Amino acid sequence: MNPDAPSSVLNTLLNQRHSCRAFLPEPVPRSVQEQFLQMAQRTASWCNSQPWQVHITEGAGTQRLRSALGAAPQSGAGSDFPWPREYQGVYQERRRECGFALYDSVGIARGDRDASARQAQENFRLFGAPHVAIITSDEALGVYGAVDCGAYVANFLLAAASLGVATIPQAALASRSALLREFFGLGDDRRVVCGISFGYADAAHPANGFRTRRADVATAAAWVTQ
Repeated sequence: MNPDAPSSVLNTLLNQRHSCRAFLPEPVPRSVQEQFLQMAQRTASWCNSQPWQVHITEGAGTQRLRSALGAAPQSGAGSDFPWPREYQGVYQERRRECGFALYDSVGIARGDRDASARQAQENFRLFGAPHVAIITSDEALGVYGAVDCGAYVANFLLAAASLGVATIPQAALASRSALLREFFGLGDDRRVVCGISFGYADAAHPANGFRTRRADVATAAAWVTQ
């Protein structure tokens, strides 16, 4: 395969990208942010509605949000979209495999609920990232707006990776939708889809030392030939 072919470049990015769970403190220059945001803006959407809006923190803004998230009580938290009703079968297996791999990487013993809770809290510390992007959709577009935002998130991650910027998409932040709505001054017509913490990866941190697996194509795709 020609390493310069578009398919080869895309394949490399897809294989290199991972969810970063420890960041260096150095900020990403605004010019770099604008570059990958411009790329992500080419995302396809239903009727070209482009429902995503992105609110990004940097500097003191990130620290202020990190403090607010850390101080927020667990009770009263809620998401603008319903959580999965249940993880069953292979979906539960994949979820558990991912969690165990993370815990093993940072030395958390299975069954240590206190340590696993502390690790989960890293979501609200933004894993030490210098920036977080909060992705919102238009309320009137419902689930289709959220689907379009999901496509935008995927392209955001790849575009950032192409410029050496590490990312982690975080559904956990959507559980603080009321806090985020107040913090960013979001109108009632906006729905929080997720957050994306981003910056430069701390390659030496053990949390960045594992990778999740992907199922074979045969388990996800089927062809009808007649």
